[in-house]
Amino acid sequence: MNLSGATAIAGIGATEFSKDSGRSELRLAAEAVRAALADAGLSASDVDGLVSFTMDANAEIAVARELGIPELTFFSRVHYGGGAAAATIQQAAMAVATGVADVVVAYRAFNERSGMRFGQVSSAAAGQVNSSGVDNSFHYPMGLGTPASTVAMVAQRYLHEYGATSEDFGRVAVIDRQHAATNPAAWFYGKPITLEEHQASRWITEPLHLLDCCQETDGAVALVVTSLERARDLPNPPAVVTAAAQGSGPDQYIMTSYYRDDLAALPEMGVVGRQLWTQSGLRPADVDVAVLYDHFTPYVLMQLEELGFCGRGEAPGFIAGDTLTLEGALPLNPHGGQLGEAYVHGMNGIAEAVRQVRGTAVNQVRDVSHVLVTAGTGVPTSALLLTAP
Repeated sequence: MNLSGATAIAGIGATEFSKDSGRSELRLAAEAVRAALADAGLSASDVDGLVSFTMDANAEIAVARELGIPELTFFSRVHYGGGAAAATIQQAAMAVATGVADVVVAYRAFNERSGMRFGQVSSAAAGQVNSSGVDNSFHYPMGLGTPASTVAMVAQRYLHEYGATSEDFGRVAVIDRQHAATNPAAWFYGKPITLEEHQASRWITEPLHLLDCCQETDGAVALVVTSLERARDLPNPPAVVTAAAQGSGPDQYIMTSYYRDDLAALPEMGVVGRQLWTQSGLRPADVDVAVLYDHFTPYVLMQLEELGFCGRGEAPGFIAGDTLTLEGALPLNPHGGQLGEAYVHGMNGIAEAVRQVRGTAVNQVRDVSHVLVTAGTGVPTSALLLTAP
C-alpha cells in the first residue's frame, strides 16, 4: 500500500491568536475543530477520528463530546512536542488510507501565554518518573532548563563549525516578520523588523537574541483529513498528502542530543527528508514554498541543509539575498511563521501550506504546486509534502 496521494487535507480552522484567550483550552479546541469542519463542508457527525499531541490537554473524547461527534473508530496521540505536528496528519492519513476511519481531524489547542508560560523552566520535567525524567536530570542541574538554553548549545556549535554569524540567524527572523507584517491574522501584523533591530534585541541565551525565539501564543488550529476521492467533492480544493514522514536520529534526546559525533546538525530531519523525497518522487528543487518550523532561527538553517536544499554549513550563503522572500527561489513561511504569526506547535504552518496549495493565502506565492512543511526540530520530528490535485 502506498500512502502517497491517497488522502488530502480538506478543511482548516483556527481561533484568533492572542496572548490572553480568556477561555479554556477545551473551548479553543472545539472552536478550531468546528471551524475546520465548516471549511470542509462537513459536520460533527461525519467525523470518526481525532488526532492530537500527547502534550495537548484536551482528550479526544472530551472534544468529541463538546462537538457532538457520535462515535470514534480511531484516536491517536503523537509524542515529542512540536515534532508531532506533521505526524498528526500522517496518522490521520494512514487511518483514512487503510479504511480505519473516513474523516479524521487533527487538532492542537493551548494557552501557553496566559496559562503556564511555555518557554520557562519546568522543574516537573526533570522530576517525572520515566525515562524522559532521567534524561532531563542530566542537564537541568547544569542550568539547561528551557528550550532556548538547550538550542543555544547547538547554535553555538554551528557558529563555530561553519563560521556563521548571528546575522545569518537574524535574516530568518527578518523574513518571517516581513511576511507577518502583511498577514492580518499574525500577532506581529504591521510590525516588520530590520536586521539591525534583531542584532540590538536582548540576549535570551547567547547566541540567541530575543528575536531569534518564537512567541508564546494562546490559540488553536485544526485540520480535516479524508480520502482524496471524497475531498474532491467538498467545497475547497484539496491539499493532497503526497508524502508524510517521521524520523528520529542516532543518540536522540529531547533538545539535548549532545553526544553525537556531529553536534551542529539535525539528523532526524535528514531521516524525514529522505522519506519525503522517496515517497513523492520529488526533489528539493520541486518545492515551491517552504513552511519550516521556526521555533528558533538557527534550526531553520540546519533544516535547509538536512533536507538537501544546500550542503552542510552552506545555509548562510543559500539564504543570502532574496532567496526566502515571496518572489525568491524558496519562499519561507509566507504567513510569518511561529516567529511572526503565532506559535501553535507548527499546526498553523500546516494550515498555511493548505492555503498556499488552494491559492487563497494572504501572501500567496504564484504558481504553487508543492509545499514542504516541517515540524519541531531538536526532537524526533515529522514533515509533509502537500500538493495541488
